[in-house]
Formats: sequence, structure tokens, C-alpha cells
Amino acid sequence: MNQLRRTLRRPHSPTPLRFDRKAFYDLAAACRAYAAELANFDQDRVNLKECYRFNAWLAHLRRYDRLAPRIAAISMARPVARWQIVTLLVVVWVILALALPGIVNRQWYMVLLGGWLFTIVAAFFIPESLYGTTTELLEAKVLRVVDVLLEMLDSGTLEFSEAAFFKARENLLAAKAELRQQIDLAHRPHNGPVL
Repeated sequence: MNQLRRTLRRPHSPTPLRFDRKAFYDLAAACRAYAAELANFDQDRVNLKECYRFNAWLAHLRRYDRLAPRIAAISMARPVARWQIVTLLVVVWVILALALPGIVNRQWYMVLLGGWLFTIVAAFFIPESLYGTTTELLEAKVLRVVDVLLEMLDSGTLEFSEAAFFKARENLLAAKAELRQQIDLAHRPHNGPVL
């Protein structure tokens, strides 16, 4: 019985994958495509679908034997959107509105509900990057992966042919340029359209 409990509690780590030249080459092309796709989303907002996609991608990357130790410091994305926070606050407000009348006097009831309503309104002014991973932060995480891949490529440990080396390098540099451009655009002031 104890053996069964230990087996059920033990997390099953997926089998590690071999990080060979083909895997590296495919990953370099995937990084370029991923960087281009992330440019389609609002940089200041949390995109739940992209957060889940990034978490699955990062978990897959951590299965590679030679890549996992280098990207271990990259944290998973936090898929928490503003609408989830506001919905939670409204539900708590409704529960307070229904539960408090018999417990506290009318003045405290109005103060608590008014204060909680103010908290709901204030949630709209809190930047989403405080509680969730925005698209800009996702791009920064992908950029860290690209930088690790460039370091590995430049070290020469994978022994690419010359054509494959330059194609992988081209893909990684294009991904890096795209990600840096999007991060730079996210930090520019929003003064309206450029004419």
C-alpha cells in the first residue's frame, strides 16, 4: 500500500529529449515564427491563450537534455487577466452585500460596500503586468531563449555545416530583432497615431 502511495505521489517527469542539430535547427525556425506571431497582440495586455501556449512550449524546451540547464531560470507565464480579477472582486462584493446586512450595522455596511466598490474600480487602473504575464513579458522570455540558443550556436558545440549554421543564425537573429523591436515599441509613449 505504501509503495502505491509513493508511486502516485511521485511526479512523472517526461523522458528527456536529445538536443541534436536537427532539434536546434527546427527550434531556431520556430523561434522566428513565434516572434512574428507575438507581434500581432497588444503588448500591454495579458493574452491567456498565448500564456498557456508559452508554458507548454517552455515545458517542451525543458525536456531537451542540453538546453534544460540553460533555461531553468526562465519562469512560467502567469495567465491571469484583468477580467478574471474584476470578476473575482465583483463576486466577493455580491457576497458581502448579501451576507453583511444581518452582521454589521448599516453604517459599516455602507462603508464596506463602498470601499469594495472603489477597489473594483481601482482594479481597472492597475497595470496587468503586476498580476499576469503580458505579451511584452512573453516576448522578453522568448528573447532569453533566443539568446541562449545564439550562445550555444556561437560556441560551436553542435558542429553544424556552414549552410545550416548560417541559416540557423539568420533565423535566430531575425527572431531577436523582431522581439527587440516589439519590446522597444511597447516602451514608447502612446501619443496617438504616427502620421
